[in-house]
Amino acid sequence: MTPKNDIRLLRINYLRGPNIWTYRPALEVWLDLGELEDYPSNLLPGLTDRLLALMPNLMEHHCGVGERGGFVQRLRDGTWAGHILEHVVIELLNLACMPTGFGQTRSTSQHGVYRMVFRARDEQVARVALAQGHALLMAAINDLPFDVKAAVDAVRLKVDDCYLGPSTAAIVEAAADRRIPHIRLTSGNLVQLGYGARQRRIWTAETDRTSAIGQAIAGDKNLTKELLSSCGVPVPAGQVVHSPAEAWEVAQDLGLPVVVKPTDANHGRGVSLELESQADIETAFGIAEAEGSDVIVERYIRGDEHRLLVVGGKLVAGARGESLWITGNGRSTVAQLIDSQLNTDPRRGETEDLPLETIRLDREPAMRLLLQRQGLEGGSVPEAGRRILVQRNGNMAFDCTHEIHPEVAAMAVLAAKVVGLDIAGIDLVAQDISRPLEAQRGAVVEVNAGPGLLMHLKPATGTPQPVGRAIVDHLFADHETGRIPIVGVAGTRQTHVTARLVAWMLQLRGTPSGLACRDGLFLENRRIESGDSANWPAGHRLLMNRRIEAAVVENGPLSILRDGLAYDRCEVGIVTDLDGAETLSEHDIQDASQMPKVLRTQVDVVLDHGVAVLNAGEPEVAALASLCDGESILYAVQAQAAPLLAHLEAGGRAVRLNGRTAELLQGTGAPQHVVELARWACTPARAEAVMAAVAAAWALGIAPMLIRAGIETFQPDLSRHCSQNKTH
Repeated sequence: MTPKNDIRLLRINYLRGPNIWTYRPALEVWLDLGELEDYPSNLLPGLTDRLLALMPNLMEHHCGVGERGGFVQRLRDGTWAGHILEHVVIELLNLACMPTGFGQTRSTSQHGVYRMVFRARDEQVARVALAQGHALLMAAINDLPFDVKAAVDAVRLKVDDCYLGPSTAAIVEAAADRRIPHIRLTSGNLVQLGYGARQRRIWTAETDRTSAIGQAIAGDKNLTKELLSSCGVPVPAGQVVHSPAEAWEVAQDLGLPVVVKPTDANHGRGVSLELESQADIETAFGIAEAEGSDVIVERYIRGDEHRLLVVGGKLVAGARGESLWITGNGRSTVAQLIDSQLNTDPRRGETEDLPLETIRLDREPAMRLLLQRQGLEGGSVPEAGRRILVQRNGNMAFDCTHEIHPEVAAMAVLAAKVVGLDIAGIDLVAQDISRPLEAQRGAVVEVNAGPGLLMHLKPATGTPQPVGRAIVDHLFADHETGRIPIVGVAGTRQTHVTARLVAWMLQLRGTPSGLACRDGLFLENRRIESGDSANWPAGHRLLMNRRIEAAVVENGPLSILRDGLAYDRCEVGIVTDLDGAETLSEHDIQDASQMPKVLRTQVDVVLDHGVAVLNAGEPEVAALASLCDGESILYAVQAQAAPLLAHLEAGGRAVRLNGRTAELLQGTGAPQHVVELARWACTPARAEAVMAAVAAAWALGIAPMLIRAGIETFQPDLSRHCSQNKTH
């Protein structure tokens, strides 16, 4: 078969918010199939079989058929390369542990050019998946070899580099389950849950409720022990030491065996257990000191180490650690036995999503000391059948949540409270976690701020615990969603006036509000930035501001097509008109008939308790009411607009202009309220914008008298409006 030319990627656009395709961020790719436009899959001999050989799980893709094998059926019947690329990219993301199920491919008005889109939680990950998927598909089309594993590894590496860590991701996913929105504030794990004044922030397992003093106390193991002991929490006796000789002296005073560790030990690094000889204790001092902090010597507590997770004064999960052993065979070295008997465990690895770490002797001096105490080193070849202890602590990946004795749980909660942490990992040693500590001489050995959650999310054995949900429930009461009222204004005709007037009325009601519109960015009616701010970045900035309790965002059709909306859902969504198709040719919008698909995005995101405010003067706009999850309020400057009358006949709410008043109606009876209008609000150029704002204010529960006051005091001329603000 003659090799086919590459599919050309004409344009790649990351849609950061709800868009014409989906509620969620997505990568939109414009493809030129070139000669492949004339070669659907059924005209490319062997392509389907080659794709299945490379990616067997394509058989699981339902596609539009709606059942297993649906996509493969489409391949055999004949489908185009853009559609195939969509599924290849989705499968690569699935294999790289960033599963997604959404994708679409649609033709454009240009011959052979398609728009292909797929859900993309992270832009950089999506771009790598696209590049690898493109290369894989062309290799399959041209019957060339391709390394799928290397492609998956490339995507997975980008996931590890760019996406949230597993602990943070679990919290974000739990928030999403409660319909709490989130904003990623950095390229790392600092995330905002909720919007504006109702937001909370997390950084892995730390929150904006986590005390800095508590963190500092937890970082000082000796101080932690003193505080815990004074409150009746059992802790091992110990003392900070400053030299190997002092370490041996203190060990003798405490009674052997002892533990030597850094005062800010994390993940078991630099910790040596059950030491009895002077040489071992002095060597362990050097290992602990190398971790960069003071060194503490403690009485050794017999038993297994456990990690108990406390969130908001409640015990939510527990994991038990186990010692690691290898068995000699008379042929392999200790290092080889570790690799063959321990590191082959599929639960071990270097990535954050695995519950157990790869064991590396070169980076574990405490492990080398433990081997030396058994007369071995990494290159030693132990005799067949000999059991060798490799690691005593760590490996806390075995769920024991439902075994924990109530008194032990209460002790863990007390330890977190004494240190002053809202989320804490309590490390304790006990022979039997189902019995009280005192009876078995168990003790709390550490309290950790910002504890890892992976051991509870993906335990090596046992039941995963919903710790992400526990943290979200700690931050938000059952009735809280982290949302502030958001008003989205979509269209082109005087939408900036509508947006400014709604924001002004919110301010008069006493609600600190933000506004992003083509006239600039406003906080509490002060313009802080001039220039066009009717776009995603400006709207996003509003939602990050802890001061504002409501936000009004203007969204033109170009902004929706280019970036999507700045918010996931809104309380009020206004659509004023379907104008502007002539300016959107670069997005393949050719005429007004395509505009409802663009502007419906604003209606699609209205909450089920929210309101769509629609212009009944344009039947195509009024028809969007059927797409709204919540209520609809229609408005019109023409009292007899047919959609408005039909809406009232059905018992709906509407606002219409009647001379110098705005009538607020529900059903066919007399107006519920009549709002007198200032002269400027009745002019042909402004009346439609004012009716939209009045309807939005009604939807927000603003009193009619306040609506009237807002219109009377509003300055439609921005230069006067801003100069007046400067005098306040």
